[in-house]
Amino acid sequence: LCRIYKKTSGNGSVRTPSDIITVRHTDGVIKVDPAELEGRKVWVYLACSFRYGSDDLDLIGMNYRKDIWIKRQQIYPVDGTKPANTPMQEALLKKCEDQGHAFTFNIDNNLPCSVGLQPAPEDVGKACGVDYEVKAYIANEADDPDEKINKKDTCRLIIRKIQFAPGTIPAGPQADISKNFMMSDKLVHLEASIEKELYFHGDQIPVKVKINNETTKVVKKIKITVDQTTEVLLYQTDKYTKTVLNEEFAEEVKGESTMEKTFMVVPLLSNNKEKRGLAVDGRLKDEDTNLASTTLMRPGMDKGMQGILVSYKIKVNLLVSSGGLLGDLTPWGQNDHKNGEQKSQNHTGGPSE
Repeated sequence: LCRIYKKTSGNGSVRTPSDIITVRHTDGVIKVDPAELEGRKVWVYLACSFRYGSDDLDLIGMNYRKDIWIKRQQIYPVDGTKPANTPMQEALLKKCEDQGHAFTFNIDNNLPCSVGLQPAPEDVGKACGVDYEVKAYIANEADDPDEKINKKDTCRLIIRKIQFAPGTIPAGPQADISKNFMMSDKLVHLEASIEKELYFHGDQIPVKVKINNETTKVVKKIKITVDQTTEVLLYQTDKYTKTVLNEEFAEEVKGESTMEKTFMVVPLLSNNKEKRGLAVDGRLKDEDTNLASTTLMRPGMDKGMQGILVSYKIKVNLLVSSGGLLGDLTPWGQNDHKNGEQKSQNHTGGPSE
């Protein structure tokens, strides 16, 4: 399954139809009208960048965009050999006839995935986060800082990089805690677990809760929350946590009794649209998106180059008749499956009171 995106430069001399990015490479075709070049060349680049400021700040000479990775190719005149065309490129080249030129970029697997921080409803301009841009432009040199490139001589596309889920999904984590009350040597035991480490977006997550109440007090409610922890790395170390799900269940556990039950929870971005700074997966045009996938750190990856790190935790709290709280944290995972591709959210985290 492929989807085609197209942009045209202001003077109409450069056009970039490009098929959707995969996890390993992106490819497309640029249509060039040589009559408008005036002896100049046509270049294309693919850049992974981290934006941590608004467009307004760029206007006053402050650059709030950092290029993490960038590759350039000369498209016209043709320079060097090119890899074999994909079937989609062949179809696009037929439409462009003699003016079509194919390009392919291989993407390092250790680069970050597309992720952004959700703006407030009143915010305008581009959101902070990691994005990928394909840009075709007319210039004499590929990257001459003294050469000014007119905006009408460029066309650009924002694309999205996603990560595949692991082939094998490990068993889910489990955590437990025991607490007593003042003037009592009896305990309340709480155990929480999930079936597997990884879930797709929109899946119900079964949280299995076991309670052994040895005291005479009554457990009135069970509260389950899901927290997203976001760590911004490139411009400073900024770490914060936001709750993306908070549900209470009116389950009563009387004194000197036990309970074992599974509760279904579904954290969704649609229930968190007003939360500024929430990490979300990269967007394509005006399409909707999801809560950001957890960052998977593989051997050899540079943590500092990921831009934004995302993880999740589930917390189970017991509300007892005296008003006290018992709680524990257990890791969880979520994965998104869309258009035949998988975005991994293999969340990790340790137990904590």
